[in-house]
Amino acid sequence: MAQKYHFCLLGLIFLSSLLTGSSGGDGAHVFISSGENVSLCCNNALPDCKSTTWNYNRFRHLAAVELIALGIKKTDTERHERLSLRSDCSLNIKNVSKEDCGFYSCRQYVNGEQQGTDACVYLHVLHVSEISAGRSVTLSCQLYSIDEVSCDDWIRSEGIHLFWVNQAGVKLMRSDSIYQILFSSDHCIVTLNTTFLIEVHNREWRCAVTHRNQVKTSVTYTVKSSDPVETEVSRTLFRVIVIIVEFAVFAAPTVILLQIICARRAENKEKTLTTLKK
Repeated sequence: MAQKYHFCLLGLIFLSSLLTGSSGGDGAHVFISSGENVSLCCNNALPDCKSTTWNYNRFRHLAAVELIALGIKKTDTERHERLSLRSDCSLNIKNVSKEDCGFYSCRQYVNGEQQGTDACVYLHVLHVSEISAGRSVTLSCQLYSIDEVSCDDWIRSEGIHLFWVNQAGVKLMRSDSIYQILFSSDHCIVTLNTTFLIEVHNREWRCAVTHRNQVKTSVTYTVKSSDPVETEVSRTLFRVIVIIVEFAVFAAPTVILLQIICARRAENKEKTLTTLKK
């Protein structure tokens, strides 16, 4: 049976259309953030799942890996403990990692013969990582998909879009004085670079992916200083600034009042001296 494991016809047609620049595809696209759980639907399943086999490919030129064979989970794969088969024959993957991305096919066998066509699923995994250097931090958000299909092809054929959103929910399209945005279409990576400032500390940033203008998944990340001394200094500086501002707000009317009183006293004194001279 292992010799029969190969890409399903629909998957090959889809990948071929991507590489030739045409649009379309018959596989389902599932988007998930790393660390979450996902269920891949098998829409060609027969009753009781005893005929169901799930195969996986990440590289088109390599043989498929058998995950489920005739309803029974294979135990010779690295991630078998995170896999399970639902009652409807869907494939469950717990604690998804970026290595889980790729091409999945659900196939039916009866008496050793394949029944019908495969149900194909393309799993895309969104993952955020952080690189800190001094007071600068770079957040890298990458969409992992089947290898050997470029991000440009996904963008052109499936309308996939990757972007950062700030704490107010505003899409960040251009760099400014607080952050810098850089997008690489070679590997579907959008990076956000910022500096540890009072207004940035503990601020949330969210990376999202859309598929044909619909948000599919997102990852929220909070920027925090890794240096506790630096963090405490920032907090102390912030408290000092707050105290100064509060003092200025409450002191200003008092200063103005004192100026008015002094001016009136000087005016009264001058009037008194003028009267005595007369």
